[in-house]
Amino acid sequence: MTEETPGFEENEKPDVPSGATPDDAEPQAAPSDTEGAAPAGDSASAQDVALTAQLDQVRTALNERTADLQRLQAEYQNYRRRVERDRVTVKEIAVANLLTELLPVLDDIGRAREHGELVGGFKSVAESTETVAAKMGLQQFGKEGEPFDPTVHEALMHSYAPDVTETTCVAILQPGYRIGERTIRPARVAVAEPQPGAQGKSEDAAESAETKGDEKDNGGPEEG
Repeated sequence: MTEETPGFEENEKPDVPSGATPDDAEPQAAPSDTEGAAPAGDSASAQDVALTAQLDQVRTALNERTADLQRLQAEYQNYRRRVERDRVTVKEIAVANLLTELLPVLDDIGRAREHGELVGGFKSVAESTETVAAKMGLQQFGKEGEPFDPTVHEALMHSYAPDVTETTCVAILQPGYRIGERTIRPARVAVAEPQPGAQGKSEDAAESAETKGDEKDNGGPEEG
Protein backbone atom coordinates (compact mmCIF):
# COMPACT_ATOMS: atom_id res chain seq x y z
CA MET A 1 0.00 0.00 0.00
CA THR A 2 1.41 3.26 -1.05
CA GLU A 3 1.80 6.03 1.50
CA GLU A 4 0.14 9.36 0.68
CA THR A 5 1.96 12.56 1.20
CA PRO A 6 0.21 14.66 3.74
CA GLY A 7 -1.20 17.94 2.26
CA PHE A 8 -4.34 19.70 1.27
CA GLU A 9 -7.02 17.95 -0.47
CA GLU A 10 -7.99 19.10 -3.92
CA ASN A 11 -10.97 21.12 -2.79
CA GLU A 12 -9.54 22.09 0.56
CA LYS A 13 -8.46 25.73 1.12
CA PRO A 14 -5.78 26.84 3.54
CA ASP A 15 -6.76 28.12 6.85
CA VAL A 16 -7.41 31.81 7.15
CA PRO A 17 -6.99 33.55 10.46
CA SER A 18 -10.19 34.52 12.06
CA GLY A 19 -11.30 38.09 11.35
CA ALA A 20 -9.39 38.28 8.09
CA THR A 21 -11.02 38.84 4.72
CA PRO A 22 -10.48 36.60 1.76
CA ASP A 23 -8.52 39.36 0.02
CA ASP A 24 -5.88 39.17 2.74
CA ALA A 25 -5.07 35.69 1.67
CA GLU A 26 -4.20 36.77 -1.86
CA PRO A 27 -0.63 37.91 -2.51
CA GLN A 28 -0.13 41.69 -2.81
CA ALA A 29 0.51 43.06 -6.25
CA ALA A 30 3.95 44.51 -7.05
CA PRO A 31 4.20 48.30 -6.88
CA SER A 32 3.49 50.10 -10.20
CA ASP A 33 6.41 51.18 -12.36
CA THR A 34 4.99 54.68 -12.58
CA GLU A 35 5.20 55.30 -8.86
CA GLY A 36 7.76 58.02 -8.07
CA ALA A 37 7.87 59.32 -11.72
CA ALA A 38 7.44 63.08 -12.50
CA PRO A 39 3.90 64.22 -13.28
CA ALA A 40 2.99 64.52 -16.97
CA GLY A 41 2.23 68.25 -16.61
CA ASP A 42 5.77 69.10 -15.46
CA SER A 43 7.27 67.23 -18.43
CA ALA A 44 5.12 69.15 -20.92
CA SER A 45 6.05 72.46 -19.27
CA ALA A 46 9.76 71.68 -19.56
CA GLN A 47 9.33 70.88 -23.25
CA ASP A 48 7.52 74.20 -23.83
CA VAL A 49 10.36 76.11 -22.15
CA ALA A 50 12.94 74.33 -24.31
CA LEU A 51 10.95 75.04 -27.48
CA THR A 52 10.54 78.70 -26.51
CA ALA A 53 14.29 79.03 -25.95
CA GLN A 54 15.02 77.46 -29.33
CA LEU A 55 12.48 79.77 -30.99
CA ASP A 56 14.14 82.81 -29.41
CA GLN A 57 17.51 81.67 -30.72
CA VAL A 58 16.11 81.21 -34.22
CA ARG A 59 14.50 84.67 -34.11
CA THR A 60 17.75 86.26 -32.93
CA ALA A 61 19.70 84.56 -35.72
CA LEU A 62 17.08 85.65 -38.27
CA ASN A 63 17.23 89.27 -37.09
CA GLU A 64 21.03 89.22 -37.35
CA ARG A 65 20.95 87.80 -40.88
CA THR A 66 18.29 90.32 -41.89
CA ALA A 67 20.41 93.19 -40.54
CA ASP A 68 23.45 91.84 -42.42
CA LEU A 69 21.42 91.63 -45.63
CA GLN A 70 20.12 95.18 -45.23
CA ARG A 71 23.64 96.47 -44.58
CA LEU A 72 24.99 94.68 -47.65
CA GLN A 73 22.15 96.05 -49.75
CA ALA A 74 22.84 99.61 -48.55
CA GLU A 75 26.55 99.20 -49.27
CA TYR A 76 25.76 97.91 -52.76
CA GLN A 77 23.46 100.84 -53.49
CA ASN A 78 26.15 103.28 -52.29
CA TYR A 79 28.69 101.49 -54.47
CA ARG A 80 26.42 101.76 -57.51
CA ARG A 81 25.85 105.48 -56.92
CA ARG A 82 29.59 106.06 -56.44
CA VAL A 83 30.44 104.18 -59.63
CA GLU A 84 27.80 106.10 -61.58
CA ARG A 85 29.05 109.41 -60.16
CA ASP A 86 32.65 108.52 -61.02
CA ARG A 87 31.61 107.47 -64.51
CA VAL A 88 29.88 110.81 -65.12
CA THR A 89 32.87 112.70 -63.69
CA VAL A 90 35.33 110.83 -65.90
CA LYS A 91 33.16 111.52 -68.93
CA GLU A 92 32.94 115.24 -68.11
CA ILE A 93 36.70 115.44 -67.64
CA ALA A 94 37.34 113.68 -70.96
CA VAL A 95 34.91 115.99 -72.79
CA ALA A 96 36.40 119.07 -71.09
CA ASN A 97 39.93 118.04 -72.09
CA LEU A 98 38.86 117.49 -75.69
CA LEU A 99 37.02 120.81 -75.93
CA THR A 100 39.91 122.64 -74.27
CA GLU A 101 42.17 121.46 -77.08
CA LEU A 102 39.52 122.62 -79.55
CA LEU A 103 39.28 126.19 -78.19
CA PRO A 104 42.10 127.63 -80.39
CA VAL A 105 40.25 126.32 -83.45
CA LEU A 106 37.05 128.00 -82.28
CA ASP A 107 38.99 131.24 -81.70
CA ASP A 108 40.29 131.09 -85.28
CA ILE A 109 36.77 130.52 -86.56
CA GLY A 110 35.55 133.54 -84.59
CA ARG A 111 38.29 135.81 -85.94
CA ALA A 112 37.63 134.62 -89.48
CA ARG A 113 33.95 135.43 -89.05
CA GLU A 114 34.75 138.94 -87.77
CA HIS A 115 36.95 139.63 -90.80
CA GLY A 116 34.46 138.21 -93.30
CA GLU A 117 36.73 135.31 -94.24
CA LEU A 118 34.27 132.58 -93.28
CA VAL A 119 33.13 131.62 -96.78
CA GLY A 120 32.86 128.59 -99.01
CA GLY A 121 33.74 125.13 -97.80
CA PHE A 122 35.61 126.55 -94.81
CA LYS A 123 32.35 128.11 -93.58
CA SER A 124 30.56 124.76 -93.70
CA VAL A 125 33.35 123.00 -91.80
CA ALA A 126 33.51 125.79 -89.21
CA GLU A 127 29.78 125.75 -88.57
CA SER A 128 29.79 121.94 -88.26
CA THR A 129 32.62 122.17 -85.73
CA GLU A 130 30.73 124.74 -83.66
CA THR A 131 27.57 122.61 -83.80
CA VAL A 132 29.39 119.51 -82.55
CA ALA A 133 31.01 121.50 -79.74
CA ALA A 134 27.61 122.86 -78.70
CA LYS A 135 26.11 119.34 -78.69
CA MET A 136 28.89 118.26 -76.33
CA GLY A 137 27.78 120.97 -73.88
CA LEU A 138 30.19 123.79 -74.72
CA GLN A 139 28.73 127.23 -74.02
CA GLN A 140 30.28 130.57 -74.93
CA PHE A 141 29.95 133.57 -72.62
CA GLY A 142 31.21 137.12 -72.32
CA LYS A 143 29.50 140.28 -73.61
CA GLU A 144 30.44 143.92 -73.73
CA GLY A 145 28.82 146.08 -71.08
CA GLU A 146 28.35 143.36 -68.46
CA PRO A 147 29.80 143.91 -64.96
CA PHE A 148 33.26 142.52 -64.40
CA ASP A 149 33.23 139.24 -62.42
CA PRO A 150 36.71 137.97 -61.47
CA THR A 151 35.38 134.41 -61.17
CA VAL A 152 34.56 134.22 -64.90
CA HIS A 153 36.47 137.17 -66.39
CA GLU A 154 40.19 137.74 -66.86
CA ALA A 155 41.08 141.42 -67.24
CA LEU A 156 43.89 141.97 -69.76
CA MET A 157 43.40 145.73 -70.21
CA HIS A 158 42.34 148.42 -67.76
CA SER A 159 41.13 151.98 -68.21
CA TYR A 160 38.84 154.66 -66.74
CA ALA A 161 35.61 155.86 -68.28
CA PRO A 162 33.27 158.68 -67.23
CA ASP A 163 30.12 156.83 -68.34
CA VAL A 164 30.45 153.73 -66.10
CA THR A 165 29.41 153.45 -62.47
CA GLU A 166 31.21 150.16 -61.74
CA THR A 167 33.99 148.04 -63.17
CA THR A 168 32.62 147.02 -66.56
CA CYS A 169 33.74 144.84 -69.45
CA VAL A 170 34.10 147.28 -72.35
CA ALA A 171 35.67 144.85 -74.85
CA ILE A 172 35.78 141.04 -75.22
CA LEU A 173 39.25 140.07 -76.36
CA GLN A 174 38.56 136.31 -76.17
CA PRO A 175 35.21 134.75 -75.31
CA GLY A 176 34.95 132.44 -72.33
CA TYR A 177 33.69 128.88 -72.43
CA ARG A 178 31.98 126.66 -69.90
CA ILE A 179 30.48 123.18 -69.71
CA GLY A 180 27.47 123.27 -67.46
CA GLU A 181 28.61 125.07 -64.31
CA ARG A 182 32.30 124.36 -64.95
CA THR A 183 34.34 127.15 -66.54
CA ILE A 184 37.05 125.74 -68.80
CA ARG A 185 38.32 129.16 -69.86
CA PRO A 186 37.47 132.61 -68.48
CA ALA A 187 36.50 135.41 -70.82
CA ARG A 188 39.49 137.66 -71.48
CA VAL A 189 38.30 141.24 -71.45
CA ALA A 190 39.22 144.90 -71.29
CA VAL A 191 37.67 146.64 -68.31
CA ALA A 192 36.92 150.24 -67.46
CA GLU A 193 36.43 151.74 -64.02
CA PRO A 194 34.74 154.99 -63.02
CA GLN A 195 37.11 157.96 -63.05
CA PRO A 196 38.55 158.83 -59.62
CA GLY A 197 36.33 161.43 -57.93
CA ALA A 198 33.49 160.93 -60.41
CA GLN A 199 31.40 159.21 -57.80
CA GLY A 200 31.95 162.06 -55.31
CA LYS A 201 30.95 164.62 -57.98
CA SER A 202 27.85 162.64 -58.78
CA GLU A 203 26.87 162.60 -55.13
CA ASP A 204 27.48 166.37 -54.83
CA ALA A 205 25.36 167.00 -57.92
CA ALA A 206 22.57 164.87 -56.49
CA GLU A 207 22.69 166.71 -53.18
CA SER A 208 22.67 170.10 -54.98
CA ALA A 209 19.65 169.09 -57.03
CA GLU A 210 17.88 167.90 -53.90
CA THR A 211 18.63 171.20 -52.12
CA LYS A 212 17.29 173.24 -55.01
CA GLY A 213 14.15 171.18 -55.02
CA ASP A 214 13.60 171.79 -51.30
CA GLU A 215 14.09 175.58 -51.73
CA LYS A 216 11.59 175.60 -54.56
CA ASP A 217 9.03 173.79 -52.44
CA ASN A 218 9.56 176.25 -49.60
CA GLY A 219 9.12 179.33 -51.82
CA GLY A 220 12.78 180.20 -52.14
CA PRO A 221 15.26 181.62 -49.61
CA GLU A 222 13.96 184.05 -47.04
CA GLU A 223 14.75 187.77 -47.54
CA GLY A 224 16.17 189.88 -44.71
